[in-house]
Amino acid sequence: MKYLRAVINETMRLYPPVPSTSGNRQCNNVAFTGSGKKPFYIPAGVKYDFSYSPGCTLMLMQRRTDLWGPDAGEFDPDRFLDERVQKYLVSNPFQFLPFNAGPHICLGQQFAYNEMSFVLTRLLQNFSSVSLDLEAFPPDGRIPADWKGKPGRKGIEQFRPRSHLTLHTRGGLWVKMVEA
Repeated sequence: MKYLRAVINETMRLYPPVPSTSGNRQCNNVAFTGSGKKPFYIPAGVKYDFSYSPGCTLMLMQRRTDLWGPDAGEFDPDRFLDERVQKYLVSNPFQFLPFNAGPHICLGQQFAYNEMSFVLTRLLQNFSSVSLDLEAFPPDGRIPADWKGKPGRKGIEQFRPRSHLTLHTRGGLWVKMVEA
């Protein structure tokens, strides 16, 4: 079960269900820092409208090499099981936010984990193989030809992630399954 949770966490790190946050919030002494830059503070009580700023883009933040190590762009569930979890995550738990954190954390977090675990377990019990059916993808859902061989995720992706409120795939996610 630990490895299943690590696979779910790694999937949500690279493909967070809600890839960005925004909205009006009242700040309580929030410090923002960049890579080695001096932090700037928003004093307590100041209302800040995040909808006019980049807000928090989880899809980018959770792929940053300074926060997740040099292999941040790779799918590696072991990062949630080995020493990297201490090095990168325990020192700053606010860098893994698929369900947000603090007073804004999703109340359905444990339900979602249980539901994902159940569905994945049932899929693995009933199917011996699950793979993408790239031929079934509609043309607008396929990756552009110039993505192949590119550095980073573009060279790896086999489908086009899109975002509205939640993350989804352009043209749907078409798979082939072989019964066990």
